Amino acid sequence: MLVEQSGIAAGVLPLAELKDHLRLGTGFADDGVQDSVLETCLRAAINAIEDRTGKALFQRSFQWSLTAWRDLGRQVLPVAPVNLITGLSILDRAGSETVVDSAAFRLVRDAHRPALVAASLMLPSIPVGGSAEITFDAGYSSDWAGMPPGAAQAVLFLAAHFYENRHMIDAHAGLPGAVAALIEPYRQVRLFRGRICPPPTPGMCLRWP
Repeated sequence: MLVEQSGIAAGVLPLAELKDHLRLGTGFADDGVQDSVLETCLRAAINAIEDRTGKALFQRSFQWSLTAWRDLGRQVLPVAPVNLITGLSILDRAGSETVVDSAAFRLVRDAHRPALVAASLMLPSIPVGGSAEITFDAGYSSDWAGMPPGAAQAVLFLAAHFYENRHMIDAHAGLPGAVAALIEPYRQVRLFRGRICPPPTPGMCLRWP
């Protein structure tokens, strides 16, 4: 279970950039009348791109709970890029929590598969019926100015698409071609038994165990 602990503040969303992209008029008394709709479209576009790439665009905090390690010495994290692991706790069946010393693990940074790695041989054991809770900070940038250009352009294209088609959204439609092309470098190629598997088709969410 992945929980977003801090959301994206409205102040960092590129409302002005989206208005310019849509060529909406400015300098009028009702300039802000569409702001709530534009914000909704931006948030929807960000969510769609993050779901399809497994990447966090804006920096924020997450908590991830799991009941077993995929590998006893290394656990790949569910989103990227991860900037900092802020905590690791082990909970038993009754919910009693043991905080793991930060010296017992480290973060291995990776553009697609960042990982929590044991400082020694193994990560702390998870008791039967218990869980591990990992808290971490992930995301490319804390503001729009630091966003990777391709991802930023994809957000604007998709938000504009949602805005212009807001009265006839097809929930089963794939991403517009330009958006799919822009986010392709951010999508992960997964390896299985030495073979390279292509990224999932548009509309599928990328999730790691």
